[in-house]
Amino acid sequence: MELKSKPSKNIGIVGLGLIGGSLGLDLQKLGYRVYGITHRENTAEKARERKLAQVVSTDPGILKHCSIVYIALPLEQLLNPSSVLINAIPKNAVVTDVGSVKVPILNTWRRLHPRFVASHPMTGTEESGVKAGQHNLFKNKPWVVTPDKETDQKALEEIHQISLSLGCKWISTEAPIHDEAVGLISHLPVLISAALLNALLTDTSPSLYSLAKSISSNGFADTSRVGGGNPELGVSMAKFNKENLIRNLLSYRNSLDLLENYLLEENWNELEKILVNTQEGRQNFISNPAN
Repeated sequence: MELKSKPSKNIGIVGLGLIGGSLGLDLQKLGYRVYGITHRENTAEKARERKLAQVVSTDPGILKHCSIVYIALPLEQLLNPSSVLINAIPKNAVVTDVGSVKVPILNTWRRLHPRFVASHPMTGTEESGVKAGQHNLFKNKPWVVTPDKETDQKALEEIHQISLSLGCKWISTEAPIHDEAVGLISHLPVLISAALLNALLTDTSPSLYSLAKSISSNGFADTSRVGGGNPELGVSMAKFNKENLIRNLLSYRNSLDLLENYLLEENWNELEKILVNTQEGRQNFISNPAN
């Protein structure tokens, strides 16, 4: 989808990992001039080789050329940005982020920049780092924003239009609700998947492990994928969305206890009822997403 009125703008991206690098590739394709920031020179060189941006530097000073800036840093750095970075961002620039936990980010950045828009593209792969960026990562994926009463509406609309041009599904909600929902459908699965992998890696004999590895198929690969992703991202999700995750883990543990009881009791009828309910529920959830 084309922008309503395509502005002649330079866009800055701070961090050229999976999300930042993919943004750089797609925004260049849309005709923007992209300025990318990396922490290390060797990373900058790799980003130049992959053409993740037209200009790549370790110096945040190049952001002076930009009217829109995407902060695509890990959550820890996003919540503790350097003063050098903050001072380098033009005061009239539109600034947004791509972090998966919105309440602490919004609380931090609303004080740091007057035109900040809290946002979160709901997409990803198990890859990370400067090698991970890819074209069309955002196409047909949700781009969630969590504005509050202080959010600059013109800045919000600029991010809206660019998100549409990337092929995203635009969703606006409140930050606390976003964090609850993401905790349930994104952060909790990471820990569940990690627990499955941990059981495989620590509680199986060498012979059982070898056989399991030989016969595992797509089902296990799908179930374990998110648990085998970026460890730094997983820890950040847990750290900054802890309260929601604790509630979600309790609910999940209760479900496991129920299933375990049915096994111990050999109550196959009740077990089947749950499996019928989850089969129907999944079909409805996956095939009929909310608009």
